[in-house]
Amino acid sequence: MKSIKRAAIAAAVLAAFSMPALAAGETAKPAKAGAKPPARAAKAAPAPAPAASGTETVSGNLGQVVYQVLLGEMALQRGNTDLAVSAYADLAFRTRDPKVLERATELATFGRRFDVAYDTSRLWLDVEPDSMTARQTLVAVLILQGRAEELGPQLGYLLERDKAHLADNLMRMNRMLARYPDKIAAYQMLQKVLAPYDGIAESHYALATAAYHAGDPQAALLEARKALQLRPDWEQAALLEAQLLARESPAAAAAALERFVAANPDSRDVRLQLARALVAEKRYDDARKHFSRLLAEHPDSPELVYPVAVLALQQNDIATAEPLLHKVLANGEPTEKSVAAFYLGQLNEDRGAYADAIGFYRQVAGGEQYAPAQIRVAQLLVKQGGGLSMGVAHLEESARRYPPGEVQFSLAEAQLLRDAGRESDALALLEKSLEQQPNQPEVLYDAAMLAERLGRMDLVESNLRRVILLRPDNAHAYNALGYSFADRGIRLDEARELIAKALALAPEDPFILDSMGWVMFKLGDQPAALDYLQRAYRIKPDAEIAAHLGEVLWLLERRDEAQRTWAEAAGRHPGNEVLNAVRKKYPR
Repeated sequence: MKSIKRAAIAAAVLAAFSMPALAAGETAKPAKAGAKPPARAAKAAPAPAPAASGTETVSGNLGQVVYQVLLGEMALQRGNTDLAVSAYADLAFRTRDPKVLERATELATFGRRFDVAYDTSRLWLDVEPDSMTARQTLVAVLILQGRAEELGPQLGYLLERDKAHLADNLMRMNRMLARYPDKIAAYQMLQKVLAPYDGIAESHYALATAAYHAGDPQAALLEARKALQLRPDWEQAALLEAQLLARESPAAAAAALERFVAANPDSRDVRLQLARALVAEKRYDDARKHFSRLLAEHPDSPELVYPVAVLALQQNDIATAEPLLHKVLANGEPTEKSVAAFYLGQLNEDRGAYADAIGFYRQVAGGEQYAPAQIRVAQLLVKQGGGLSMGVAHLEESARRYPPGEVQFSLAEAQLLRDAGRESDALALLEKSLEQQPNQPEVLYDAAMLAERLGRMDLVESNLRRVILLRPDNAHAYNALGYSFADRGIRLDEARELIAKALALAPEDPFILDSMGWVMFKLGDQPAALDYLQRAYRIKPDAEIAAHLGEVLWLLERRDEAQRTWAEAAGRHPGNEVLNAVRKKYPR
């Protein structure tokens, strides 16, 4: 066999397809849409190894080699990956050169030609049996192809070969196998490969994740706990155990995290997850303690500042929350900044600092808070004396800027018109919105409520029945239609049926209980009416519920109770029209 004599020329040619070795344990990644082809190496590769007997050498047919290299690279640059793969694969099989085999495997993997990648990587390892890069590349291809029987021995070889970095390699292997298509086969294979490493925590961690993905959470939990037994202070294993427990019992997951933190008080990641778990369990005081400790240790951590601020708000600790919200607004992620600006707007609005509130609301740049923030701006502009026109103009501009909030903005504009006593204009606005989008339950409902105030029972009924058709589980639509009939003393049996449907959907809703009490009153069943109304008033001492309850008590000759009920409600709601009208109807 003739050795290569023109090494310099060959090296220059092979520079076109040299590539850096894969890092230990990493896999070659398949091509993604829009991905760039593997680039040529900038540095010339070393001369290739001699070809095996019966194959071509680079020097033996340099012209053909150069032609195929150029063909492959030009095809690659023009996006013809199949031609590039074919050119390099053909050259690789004819020359058996390691660098050509490496480049051919890389391109085949990039082009998702895993059959070719398998053949070239196997040949590459045959040519260079001691090459870790070749073996790692083959492992990557075997994973992508789901060849468990071949993969196991190769993984075992890699682990045995590098005992000095066993723990790291086990974790790296665990990440690699996340791509394996047959999760059950992967788990079964790992059980065999990792049998010699029973005393290594990382081995059990890898088995835990594999078992979980294979659909065996109990085995996964057992392996995670074995990992913790071997490394009691290992945060990653504690987090995995909690993740597995949370599937069945969030409380058990929180308890496990609490035990770990008690034993390892300096554990930042587990304490953070514990705090989040406690929030999910609505143990806000406990959660805040952990968040606060973490924040004291890491005062500028965005992932801590934000939750502590929100928890403080939830507990009405404005003194703690407000400076933290300012910190989030200055340094947080865009979404968190918007939330912080919204809350700061609310705080300033609550204290009557409307100009400051508007300033913060205007800083809400997107997300769920955008529409509510701009609606608050419009309402405050009106409240500050800017007039209805200024509020309406802001809402219309916000709708143009943020089309997904169009319905919310229309409803808000209708509310401004209604508050200004322009109920007919408000109804016209909502009807116009329904002409463009007729199946908007919220708009249909609000239009029905406006129509009810204007005495348009035809529109009330048609809109609410449309809501029921669109949202058969909308208890308020059934209730509103039933109450409209009952309050007018019409179609009382139908009214009772509608309200009964609403009550079945929301049995503890005080307003639906009030409606049922009122329709029973209209039907002449005063004891039943009293029972429903008393239940409603206990849940929510609302002025209109008090008006109805007092009227039933009065007719049952319990007039002192009626007067006390009305007086109590009037103290809380002095301007309520319904309540005041009833008190005039039944004077002392």
